[in-house]
Amino acid sequence: MTKQLLTPLTFRHGATIPNRMVMAPMQTHSGKRGGFVSEQTLQYYGARSQAAGMLITEFHYVSGNGGPAYEPGYPEQLGAYSDQHLPGLKKLASAMKKDGNKAILQIHHAGRSAIGRAVSGEDVLGPSTIDFAHLPYPIRGMTEAEIEAIIQDFGAATKRAIEAGFDGVEIHGANHYLLQQFFSAISNHRTDQWGGSLEKRMAFPLAVVREVKRVVAQLAPSDFIIGYRISPEEIHGDQVGYTYRESRQLIAQFVKEELDYIHLSLWEGYQSTPKDTTRTYADLFREVLDDQTKLVTVGGVFSEAAAQDAVENYSDLIAIARGTLVEPEFAKKVIAGQGDQIFDRISPERIPAVKWTPGLLEAFSRDDSLGLPPLPGGESIRPLHTGRYDMYYHQS
Repeated sequence: MTKQLLTPLTFRHGATIPNRMVMAPMQTHSGKRGGFVSEQTLQYYGARSQAAGMLITEFHYVSGNGGPAYEPGYPEQLGAYSDQHLPGLKKLASAMKKDGNKAILQIHHAGRSAIGRAVSGEDVLGPSTIDFAHLPYPIRGMTEAEIEAIIQDFGAATKRAIEAGFDGVEIHGANHYLLQQFFSAISNHRTDQWGGSLEKRMAFPLAVVREVKRVVAQLAPSDFIIGYRISPEEIHGDQVGYTYRESRQLIAQFVKEELDYIHLSLWEGYQSTPKDTTRTYADLFREVLDDQTKLVTVGGVFSEAAAQDAVENYSDLIAIARGTLVEPEFAKKVIAGQGDQIFDRISPERIPAVKWTPGLLEAFSRDDSLGLPPLPGGESIRPLHTGRYDMYYHQS
C-alpha cells in the first residue's frame, strides 16, 4: 500500500505515531543563562503541539563543557546537563505533548562549537588539539577521563528526558558537533582507541549510543524511542572528513544496536544527492537499514504535496523544519483536509500567528538569517530587525 502522510507508524520498540510528519529540531534562541527554559520557549513549542505526529526539540547540551553553542549576544542554547534543568524540561515535554503527539528530546555536545565557553575564557574541547582557521579561539583535545565523562553525561541527560516525560531522545551526531567531530578525519587526529582508523573513529558515537540504550533499558517505558541524527558527508573542498560511503558503515553499526530511527540532516533537502552519484542520500542509506529502523529525511517541505512526495518516494518520515516555522499547524491542517490553507512563507502580518521567540525574530530578520537557510518571504521582515541581540564577536 502506498504510504500516506496520515498513515500511522509504529517504531521497533512499540511506540506509534499517528502520521508521518515530524517537526525537525530547530534552535529557538530562547534559553535563559545556563540553558534554562524560558516562557518564550514554552510558548513557541506549545504553539506547535499539532505541527506533526512527532516533535523533536532543539539541541540540548548534556555536559557543562558541551555548550552553549549560540550566537553571542542572543538568548542561549537550552541545556539538559543538570537536575536543575528538570523542572523546565518537564514543562517543555508537557507543552509539546498537550495534543497527544510524541515529544523527543534532542541531546547534544557542541565540542569545538561551544562558543559560550570561549566567550567566558574557558577551554573549548574537541577530539584533538587543532587550530581551526575558521574559529577565533583554540581547541583543546579531550583527555580520556573527559571522554568517558561525556559518554556518561549522555546517559544522565537521557535519564532526565525519561523523568521529564519525553517519549524518546534523538542523539545529535550531525552538523559538525562533537559526535561528528570524533567521526571526522579532519577534526579527529587521535592515535588511541578513540581515533585513527575508521573503526576507531566510530568508537565514540557507538559508546554514546550504547550508554543511552543502557539507561533506557533500565529506566524507560518499553516503547521509549531512540533516534540518531547524522550528516551523511563532511566535505569541504579538498578536505574530506568522511563520505557517505564511510557514514553508511557507521549507520550499519547503529542498525545492530536496534535504534528506532536514523535522521539524515540534509542541507539541500530530502531529494538531495552526493556529487558522485544520481542516487539520493535517502536511497543510499535505506540500503543499509533493516526493516525496523525507520528513515527520516528533512528539508525543503512547505506544502502537503512535498511532504507526501517525501514519504511516498524517499523515506518513512519527513521532518519539516522551516515549514513549521511559518506554519505552526502544519499537520493539523493536513489532518483536517485543509492542506491548501498551509502558509508557505513569512510576512509581517504572520508574525503574531507564528509565535516566534524574540530571538528567532531577530535571527530571521537579519540579512544573513544567522547562517540559516532564508525563509520564503524573509525579505519582507527585514524592517522588523532591531539589532537588540547583535554582537560582533563571532564574525567570519
